[in-house]
This record gives sequence, C-alpha cells and structure tokens, in this order.
Amino acid sequence: MTRNSAAPALRRLAPLVLALAVAGCASMRGVDPKAHPLDADALAASQTLSGAGHVPLQRDWWRAFGDPQLDTLIDEALQGQPSLAAADARVRQAVAQAGLADSARQPMVGATAQYSGIRIPESIAPPPLGGEYKGVILLGLNIKYSPDLWGGQRARYDAAIGQLRAVEVEAQASRLTLASNIARAYVGLAQAYDALDVATSEKSRSQKLLGLGRQRVKAGIDNQLQTRNAEVLVDSASQQAQAAQQQIDGAKHAIAALLGKGPDRAASIVRPKLLKAPPPGVPSVIPSELLGHRPDVVASRWRAEAASRAIHSAKSEFYPAVNLSALIGVAAGGLTDLFSTKALLAQGGPALTLPIFDGGRLRNNLARTDAEYDLAVAAYNGSLVTGLREVADALDTARALDAQIASVRLARQSAQAALSLANTRYKAGLTTQIDVLAAQRPLLQLDQQLAALRAQRLIATVDLDQALGGGLELTAPPSEPDAATASR
Repeated sequence: MTRNSAAPALRRLAPLVLALAVAGCASMRGVDPKAHPLDADALAASQTLSGAGHVPLQRDWWRAFGDPQLDTLIDEALQGQPSLAAADARVRQAVAQAGLADSARQPMVGATAQYSGIRIPESIAPPPLGGEYKGVILLGLNIKYSPDLWGGQRARYDAAIGQLRAVEVEAQASRLTLASNIARAYVGLAQAYDALDVATSEKSRSQKLLGLGRQRVKAGIDNQLQTRNAEVLVDSASQQAQAAQQQIDGAKHAIAALLGKGPDRAASIVRPKLLKAPPPGVPSVIPSELLGHRPDVVASRWRAEAASRAIHSAKSEFYPAVNLSALIGVAAGGLTDLFSTKALLAQGGPALTLPIFDGGRLRNNLARTDAEYDLAVAAYNGSLVTGLREVADALDTARALDAQIASVRLARQSAQAALSLANTRYKAGLTTQIDVLAAQRPLLQLDQQLAALRAQRLIATVDLDQALGGGLELTAPPSEPDAATASR
C-alpha cells in the first residue's frame, strides 16, 4: 500500500475511530482514585521548630563530629558493603524495566528467511496442480508498529521511570542508613570507653578505701564493716570494668560487620577521640526543604507519580488501538527467480481493535491501578508526617539533653569543689583520707552520668541528621502527585 493510497483509507476510518473511542470511554465511568496528596507547607511546624539554628544540610554530615577515624570508617563502608550492592542491583533491575517499557513504544523490525514446500495429492487436484511437489523460498522484513494514539504507552514508560527514580532514591537511603548506623555504633564505642575509665577510677578509689579500712581494723580503730563495704565496692567496680570492656569489643565487632568485614577488622579500630556534638539546627525552609532531601519522602513521591501515570495507561486500554504491520520481501520457487522483479512480495495495512465485552477485565484493572495510586499517596502522606515528627523528636531530644548536660556539669563543678575542699582539709590535718575518697565518689558518679548524656546527645545529632535526609540532593517530581490531573 502506498502512502497516497493509505491516506484516504485512514480518513475514512477516522469517524469510526472517533465513535468507538466515545463508546469505549463510557465504560470507565465511576472508577476514580480516592486519595489526595498532602500539601507539605500546610503541615504546621514553625512553632515546634522555632528557636533552632538554621544550618545548611551537609552531605558528609558525620564530619561535624570531628573524628578522622569515623570519617574513614564511613567512607570505607560506602565503598563495598554487601547491602549496598543489593541496592545497586535493584537500580539496574529498574533501569532494565524502564528500557522494556520504552521498547514497547518503538517500531519492531524483524528479518525472516523461510523455505516451505507442499505436494497436493492428485485425488484432490488433477495435474498439473496435483501430483507435483512445489517449494517456495521466502526472504522478507516484518514491520510492526502500534501508534500511541492515547498516550498509554508513554504513560507506561513514565510509570517505569517513576519507579526507577524511586529505586535510585532508596539506594541513597541505604547509604544514609548505613552511615547513620556506623555513627551510632561509634558513639556507643566512645561511651563504652568512657564507662571503662569511670569504672577503673572507681576501682582504684575503692581499693584505696579498702586498704585504709584494713589498716584501721589492724590498728583497732574500726571494725570489719567498713572493710566489707569497701570489698563490695571493689568487686562492683571490677564487674563494671568487665562489662565496659565487653561493650567495647561488641561495638567494634558491630562496626566491622557494618563495614562488610570480618571480626579481625575490629582489632584495628582505636579509641574514638572526644566527639563534638554540634548545636541542633534545621534548614531555613521546613517542611518544603525536607521534601528535597529526605529519601523516603522523595521515593514515595516518585511512586505516587508512577501510580498516577499507570492510571493513564489503564484508561488508554478502553480506547481503540491501531496496529500497523507490513511484510516486504521476495518469494520464488527457486534461487534463480528469487531476486527478479517478479518475485517482489508486499503485504500490510492497519488493524483496528476495540474491546467490547471482556468480563470486566478493563474496569477491574483500572480499579486496581486506582487503589495502587491511593496506597502510594497514603505512603507519601505518611512519610511526610513521619519525617516531620522525627525531625521534631530529634530536635526536642537534643534541646532537652543540652539542658540536662548543663545541669550535670554544674553539679560536677560543685562535686569538684567539694573534693578540693576535702583535699585542703586533709592536708591541714582536719580530716582523714577516707573523707577525701568519699568525696571522690559523687564526682565519679557524675562523670558516668555525663558520659551517658553526651552519648545520648550525639545519638540525637545522628537522628536529626538522618531525619533531615543527611544532606542528600535528590531529584523529586516537579509537582505534587495528583492522579486527577496527571492521568487526564
């Protein structure tokens, strides 16, 4: 069929196509999605987040702790942890799926080479048709193409791209989670070392107290009660030191596992330096800024966008479909005639299809895609609300811990002043060494409490950085996902 002869035929088919399109459109009435995405800026958060310093989000947020070893550990983990390899494999899988959706939009061209023969019995057809074997050699090109009249194929491709973007963002989320877990384990390692220091100091104090008690008993100044109490303190401090050492070993092994390495890697991890806890701060624009950095929010937005495009694709199946096919080649009974002008073969033309009765398949498919969109929007709305809550919780925790640390430091200053006074009185002969050792115990207890609070404050910093998306720069859909507009 030539181009000039095909045009009138297509024009004659146009009214029929339009009539069938109107008929097909009527069958999808009443099937619509129910959910609507939340407007992020409509979620009130300014009062809760007021008073927090405004800071830019740093991609390598863990460097604010000021420990080069922590930087090295996280960099090492991000290079080859097995869980990240799985996330990268899922990205490649999504890329291939998007490629499949794109290939469905392109023309299909295939080559064919075929030989077939037949001998018709003379009982069916007399000679010369019957009783003789006839063979045919066929060489040709098959061309198939389905024009995307209603945008359904493009919608399927866009949906696959949306899923790909979501998987890419989730791969970044895996890296953020891994870095956060290493930072938390590292903070636990630092706290365990601090606990070991306090337990060692308490054991030394208790041993001195026990020695003095034994001297007093030997001199007849005191009885065995103080000695027994001091023995209990020594044993308790020894147990605390052993527990702290176990925590150190466990934290190192946990870090080695997070690195994707064996337990021998833990032996090269040294004591953390004094970690700094930066003051809590949030971006200047919340929650809008949160949408561009928090992986779960961005990924859920892409999935909702993909689901809205899937609705468009499902609706396009109600309309007529035009399939163009052609076969161009040569056919002859022998090789000598195969490439002559008489052997030229051409076949092709359009085919129009429209579902009339399908047992409710199309309506149920559309209802399923609507429900999937509603689920995606619900997940998006939930991730947005959860993200703001986690930011607020981490920020409130950091503020509360800062206040508690300040109070404990004041108490420690008082305990240090009491110890200094006890030392002064001991040097002046106004008191005994037992009183000095007794004055040391509140100071050690406050040191232990302060170490625990500092660790909690560092964990709150990790929680806040993770809740803010770790400074990731993620590509989000250009607008709020809404099937009511996107699927038209």
